[in-house]
Order: sequence, then C-alpha cells, then structure tokens
Amino acid sequence: MTETQAFVALNLLPGMGPVRVRRLLARFGSAGAILAANARELRQVEGIGSETGDTIVSWQDRVDPAKELERVAAFGATVVSLADPEYPETLRELHDAPILLYVWGDPSVLASSQLGVVGTRKPSHYAAECAKKLSYQLAYAGITVTSGLARGVDALAHQAALAARGRTVAVLGSGLNNLYPPENRELAEKIAITGAVVSEYPMDTRPDPRQFPMRNRIISGLSFGLLVVEAGTKSGSLISASQATEQGRSVYAVPGRIDQPNALGSNRLIQQGAKLVMSAQDILDDLGLLFSETPKLTKSAPAISLSGSEKTVHEALGDEETTIDDLIAKCGLPTHEVSSTLLALEMRRLVKQLPGGRFVKLN
Repeated sequence: MTETQAFVALNLLPGMGPVRVRRLLARFGSAGAILAANARELRQVEGIGSETGDTIVSWQDRVDPAKELERVAAFGATVVSLADPEYPETLRELHDAPILLYVWGDPSVLASSQLGVVGTRKPSHYAAECAKKLSYQLAYAGITVTSGLARGVDALAHQAALAARGRTVAVLGSGLNNLYPPENRELAEKIAITGAVVSEYPMDTRPDPRQFPMRNRIISGLSFGLLVVEAGTKSGSLISASQATEQGRSVYAVPGRIDQPNALGSNRLIQQGAKLVMSAQDILDDLGLLFSETPKLTKSAPAISLSGSEKTVHEALGDEETTIDDLIAKCGLPTHEVSSTLLALEMRRLVKQLPGGRFVKLN
C-alpha cells in the first residue's frame, strides 16, 4: 500500500478527524504505520479510545482506498496528502489541517498568494457590485481569489476572478461528486480549468450543514487574509472571520449601510478591528507588510474591439434595459457564458447592471 492510499483510507474512516490523525502521525510517523498498528499501540495516543482504535485496526473491512482513488481518477481529479510536497504550506501549519485534499484542477494554484472572499448568500445590489469589483481587481493584480462556491457573494467573487482572466479556488463542503449548490456546476467547471476546486471530503460525501464551518477554515487557511463583503449578525462569514483571526490571518471588511441588516455583522467586524476596505488597493497596500513587493493595480488599455462571446453579448444589448433571460434568448449562448461575459463587459465599463438583474449598454 502506498502512503497516498493509506491517507485515503484514514480519510474514509468514520470519526477520524484531522486533529486525531495529526496526533497519530506524530506517534507513528506515517499513515501506513498508523494502519499497521495494533489496538494497544493506538490506544496509547491521546484521544484514541477503544472504539476509534478498533475502527483503525479493522480498516480493511470498512473502506476501500483503491476504489476511492478510481473514483478520483474517473472524475479527473487528484489527491494531495500531508505527506506530499504539493500540500500548501499555509494550510499545513494549522493544527486542524485536513489530512487530504481532493483537487479538481491545478494543485499548484494552492501555493499561490490567495485572499478569501466571503459574504451573504443574498447580497444587496451594493454588496454584489463590491464583490465583483474587488474580486476582479484583486485577480487582475495576480491575487488568487478563494471562496466557497456558495450562492451570492461566493459565486460573484469566483465569476469576477474568471472575468479578469485570473485564478480562483473554490472550497467545497461536500465531495466532488456532490457539488453544492448544483446550479454552480458550470461555474465549478470553469474554475477547474485555470484554478482549482477543492474538498477534504471523500468523493461521494453529500452536503451537510455541519461540514460548511469546517470548509470555511480551509478558505482562510489557504489565504493570507479574509475579506468579508456583507454579512448579517448570524452569518457563517462571521465564523470564517473568527477562524481567520485564530489562524493569524488578516481580516478585511467592506462597510455597509447601518440600516441594512445584512451588513450589521460586517460593520461589527470593522468595529472589532477588521481593516475597512474601500478599494482593492487597500488590501494590496497591506500586502507590503507581508511580501517584499506589493502588487499594484494597473489600468488596462482602453478596449478597442470585442471578439467572440463579448461581441455577441454586447451587440445583443440595445439602449433599452434588458433582462439576462432576454439576452440568453438573443445570444443563443449558455447561461454561465452570458453571465461571465456580462461581468467582463461590466468591468470594462461597457455594460452596467441595474437592480433586478437588468443590463444596459454604456456609451
């Protein structure tokens, strides 16, 4: 059995959280040695009782790592374990770092300079515009935008990074075979082309509310900081911010209206010390404290011509306000392609999005 197979087996076993596995690794030295240990040896490790010890000893009756790796290969993904040099160092330093990452896309992206971007699943028009603008600018400056593929701010952040032709990483709270939410499947496919879709969960793991806070620690763990765009007082984004603080990451927040319930949590973060962000340059300037050379926002040359889907979508827009459904019907392009193209045109100030999902061409 290879070390990779041993890590896959441990990850498949019930009750084997990352903290327990790290303790076992400290005692036995490798995943293979853990699986080869007897019950008495295992029980000598803190947190490993009789039940967990018996689970490990009988692993061959419970899980099939070879079959799981076949699922991974069939999906077109790879696995990266704690023992692999490709495992991201920023994540490795966490006490509860996942022992295994399922990666759909380019694993090397996980070693790039990343910023987590999170927020409400039902953003206001203002928050949506901020999420798109900031993520676009950060990706354009070479920062990898990392988020959770969720509805709302997460999806907008990924889309903006792609529109900037930058890199983005999506961290799931489910297995790759059960991408959630399902309507973001096409978005995930686009992310995997130049970035990565990542999960610590076995391939067939279904989404569960208890798994998403665990997912959030990976978003902040991969990143040098976390940007909260808009969050209510009970938002999961606040859990992410708390985890980022515990991990020693910088926390940034976009200020919102004081009478907007969805912004109360993010405004509170600013009161508690999060850096107020009014532009992407605020974050890039802050990176001068972390890196020898601060990334800069540079102005793109004015767009002279359009090609491909950009030209098709732009020409389909008239002087009248147009809904995205009407645009899709006129263009004959897939929904995800129209959405990402509109975002690219919007960032180039050729199109403006209006409330209610309507768009208008700018002169």
